[in-house]
Amino acid sequence: MRRTLTVDDIDDLAIGAWIIGTGGGGNPYLNHLNVRNLMDDGRTFELISADELADDAQVAVLSTMGAPVVMQERLQDSRDVARAVEIMADHLGSSFDALMSTEIGGSNAFQPLMAAAHLDLPVVDADAMGRAYPEAQMTSFAIAGLQPWPLSLVDPRGVEAVITRVPTWKWMERASRVLTVETGSMAATCKAPRTGAEVKQWGVTGSMSFAIELGATVRRAQRHHEPPVEAVTKVAGGKVLFRGKIVDVERRTTGGFLRGRARLDGLEAWSGGGVELEFQNEWLVARLDGEVIATVPHLICLLDDESGEAVGTETARYGQRVALIAMTAPELFRSEAGLRYVGPRAMGYDFDPVDPLAPEAKA
Repeated sequence: MRRTLTVDDIDDLAIGAWIIGTGGGGNPYLNHLNVRNLMDDGRTFELISADELADDAQVAVLSTMGAPVVMQERLQDSRDVARAVEIMADHLGSSFDALMSTEIGGSNAFQPLMAAAHLDLPVVDADAMGRAYPEAQMTSFAIAGLQPWPLSLVDPRGVEAVITRVPTWKWMERASRVLTVETGSMAATCKAPRTGAEVKQWGVTGSMSFAIELGATVRRAQRHHEPPVEAVTKVAGGKVLFRGKIVDVERRTTGGFLRGRARLDGLEAWSGGGVELEFQNEWLVARLDGEVIATVPHLICLLDDESGEAVGTETARYGQRVALIAMTAPELFRSEAGLRYVGPRAMGYDFDPVDPLAPEAKA
């Protein structure tokens, strides 16, 4: 499967990727406008299925590292994203055949498109998370035990770096995070390159198409004056956990992450109840009246109850009427190996994951 993305696809991607970003990955608004401008200048974007990749194809894996709130204050140049790929190619002494995103969630869904505008390469319909996660080692490729190095990094002021080797995936996160913090908590990165065979076996395939479909569902519901939240849960196989109003948000940017919590008071069927959401860039844990009802690796998404569009950890504000929904994580991330990278304990919590869509779930 191969197709040229349309303007509608790009608009749908912005909405869908923001939803499955689970509050993080950066609000795609600015990168969405960037790609729309590139399209106005005549650039085209080709989306290909992972199955089209030759086993020995070389795929560049892209993302912006940093704190989401910084990404709203510091515009990213698409040429910096492309430059990260060029640096990696120079380091490897070989060229790339395609581009893909590390995470489909939020603004990072647009990173391969921004690079493609300058490199004339196709974008693979896949990513390595199926959502957004806060740290670089929280990927399907890490769970698979694939090589974590090298990594290239580009800062808009002209800082360029290559991390040539690290002992573990966690060390790659630590080393690249320090560089990112020193360059202002935002930098374009090209992760360890992957072969076509690795992408097909370990990538979360079809994730960009899914994000586009999800965004199209929201926009269609808006046009037809249908409940968009219910439309999202139907398409995604998700569930509404809570409806309410945001009454408090506490956030701080530390160590290159946006951390904090938000509190919701219940409305409608949930009147009298309260939810607390904890986040590190992404929504990680939801507690209903003090009891944990949802955790990573499952997708915890906060949507504007009227528009159906996502509310991010950096954009949540007092008084918003919201719906808290959940979706099940891909099987790999729910496995024993996956939970070591993306389960609650990997995020610093002392409890096991809670599946909000399990039959016994209370919400």
